[in-house]
Amino acid sequence: MGVDLSSIVERETLHLNELKHKTIAIDGYNTLYQFLSSIRQPDGSPLKDFNGHITSHLSGLFYRTLNLIKIGIEIVYVFDGKPPKFKQREIEERKRKKEEARLKMERAIEEGKEVLTYAQQTSHLTKEMVVEAKELLDGMGIHYVEAPSEGEAEAAYLAKIKRVYASASQDYDSLLFGSPYHIRNLSFSGKRKLPRRNEYVMVYPELIDLNKMLNDLGINQQQLIMLGMLIGTDFNKGVRGIGPKKGLKKVKEMDYKGFKTYIEEHDETFKHVEVDEVFDFFMNPPAKDITLERKKVDKKKIYEILVLKHNFSDNRVEKSINELIEARINNNTKTITDWFK
Repeated sequence: MGVDLSSIVERETLHLNELKHKTIAIDGYNTLYQFLSSIRQPDGSPLKDFNGHITSHLSGLFYRTLNLIKIGIEIVYVFDGKPPKFKQREIEERKRKKEEARLKMERAIEEGKEVLTYAQQTSHLTKEMVVEAKELLDGMGIHYVEAPSEGEAEAAYLAKIKRVYASASQDYDSLLFGSPYHIRNLSFSGKRKLPRRNEYVMVYPELIDLNKMLNDLGINQQQLIMLGMLIGTDFNKGVRGIGPKKGLKKVKEMDYKGFKTYIEEHDETFKHVEVDEVFDFFMNPPAKDITLERKKVDKKKIYEILVLKHNFSDNRVEKSINELIEARINNNTKTITDWFK
């Protein structure tokens, strides 16, 4: 779910062309879940191949990543590694909510009501889906990183050490991990239908400058983490009745010692988890450096995954692969034979 800072964070609207020639680290799991949730048929069911296997995540990953590459944006997908032990509560809560949504969806079907919202909430990403998504990225010549722990922490670290320009996710967690620039809506810009309404809005990428945000709010990085913990993160429930505005006021009024005492008394998470442990995880999360080298497009591999295995349109995939190779040539000085095998 992530921490919700939307009501107090100023976001700069971007056009994708402004990110040309920049490398962005994208939260892989977050993005695949978004594809599973948003790429649906009118009845609320996900896209599937002839054998009933879900393909929404592959469709989003292939075509929307291609659109970014064609603009000239370089992508690095970052996937979660081993979650910290104190994330178990959030993992169990997500399972409970999915089951609750599944039951509501079944009732809605029986009663002939709209099921899309509930169907989106039941999205489930399997290990097999993730493995196949990584295989597709390999075929596309797109880098991906296996994070030591949280993907958003790794994306933030890569931005801090300038391996990439910014982190990208629908959540705000990378800011708590110290990402200097964070982008929302990168893979989801364009026309989007409003939930439960027959209306559409245009969604544009949004850029958040961490230093500017901290200056505007009048706090430092440590206080931002404290604020996130008061609201609630993937690692703690948060304090009942505390939202971003009230939480911001509180962190300005207390030092860390006072914060620790307050949250221990008001957040039931810390009956079982140490406050210091969660705070230190945000300050110094497990992360690793990487080397980004150009990878070749494997035309055969893409074709095997999308067309032969999952019944994607032969002509459309062929056309898209050619566009991918052409985009690589346009963005670099290599010849066509350098970009595929």
